[in-house]
Amino acid sequence: MTEKFVPSPELAEQGLYVAYAALSTMAVVPIYFGSFASLKKWKNPKDKKSKKKKPEDSDDSSDEDEPSESMSMEDAYMFPVFGSITLFGLYLVFRFVDKTYVNYLLTAYFGLLGVMATTQVGVNCVAPIVKLVGINVDKWHLTLTKKRKELYSAKFTILHLIMMVASVLLSAYYVATKNWIASNLFGICFALNAIQLLSLDSFKTGMILLSGLFLYDIFWVFGTEVMVSVAKNFDAPVKVIFPRLFFGLPAGEAYQFAMLGLGDIVIPGVFVALCLRFDQHLAGTKNPNLGRSTRFSKPYFTACFIAYALGLGTTIYVMHTFKAAQPALLYLSPACILSVIFMGLVRGEIKQVFAYTSEEGIEAAKAKEAEEKKNKKEAEEKKKKESSPSTTKVPALVKEDSTVAEKNSSNSDSEQESNSTRKTRKRRGGKSQKKK
Repeated sequence: MTEKFVPSPELAEQGLYVAYAALSTMAVVPIYFGSFASLKKWKNPKDKKSKKKKPEDSDDSSDEDEPSESMSMEDAYMFPVFGSITLFGLYLVFRFVDKTYVNYLLTAYFGLLGVMATTQVGVNCVAPIVKLVGINVDKWHLTLTKKRKELYSAKFTILHLIMMVASVLLSAYYVATKNWIASNLFGICFALNAIQLLSLDSFKTGMILLSGLFLYDIFWVFGTEVMVSVAKNFDAPVKVIFPRLFFGLPAGEAYQFAMLGLGDIVIPGVFVALCLRFDQHLAGTKNPNLGRSTRFSKPYFTACFIAYALGLGTTIYVMHTFKAAQPALLYLSPACILSVIFMGLVRGEIKQVFAYTSEEGIEAAKAKEAEEKKNKKEAEEKKKKESSPSTTKVPALVKEDSTVAEKNSSNSDSEQESNSTRKTRKRRGGKSQKKK
């Protein structure tokens, strides 16, 4: 029986430093590139009333932005609530159900998501190289309709097909082996896609979200065993991991991993991306022809990105010192929020910071208002239809009643006339009798 390998304290310490550096790199790289990927082409507000693109021109345009999902203030308030329900639900599932079967289901689910995520990231990485080389790639547009109603629309190129095949092979390899490197690739791709496609509509929303998850992390890590238990049993690429001892570990020995959850990357990441879009907004108001250029001053993005790196370093330092798991958002949330407030105060732009609403947020608010008006109009029309049968009967009844009343009044008038004529005749008869 072979003895278990026990590394020397110096070797274990060096291994941890390598792991911490690797985790930090896998955290900041998706945030940096995901933030720039979230930038849309700056549009001059004065040009909104100018010529609009024709549908046929927009279909073949290569200068289009990926659609993004905007998070509103209501969503930010409810995010910790739904997160808590999901987390506690997973805890109960792992406690009362065999985790092997649960992880089979999770593996299949995240394997499918991984194919889509790695395909998109792969296309984003390869497309600029292909364009730089000068290769023209044809674009196909697939549309599914039913009775003239569009159900699904997708635009793709040969690059999407190639990267999809590579992603399927990578996903199959991960499902078969659960290799930690493949798991990290999926995790990084998930983070990149989330930061690119999920946007906050304002700094108020971002601060509410970070503050809510600040309390969420403290409660579920320090107050209960739920967070740590789920993280240990959850065998899916929702975290980035790295061996605590990578160099110097004998062959055949199992790795012990240090980990960082994707939530500690994505949630602060979308806030950092918001800072970059705000920098673009400030630059675009001064230079309406900014377009897709990224050569503009980035004070808020730089401050928040550095604050995130310092907050992550603080998390690792405290975790290493006390040898206990730490809720990363305990340090990351205040760091990101305070960096923006501090920069706004220093630059005298704090009112602009809190008044800012992203273009996606404005469009989402308009869409919501239009939907509310539509629902209100439909409700009013429905109400009118429900009340229309009774209203149509009332005039008929009134008409009938008025006709009866007219008949009664005419009869009474004729009776009054006959009585009056009788009286006059009697009077005339009496007078004639007197004359005689």
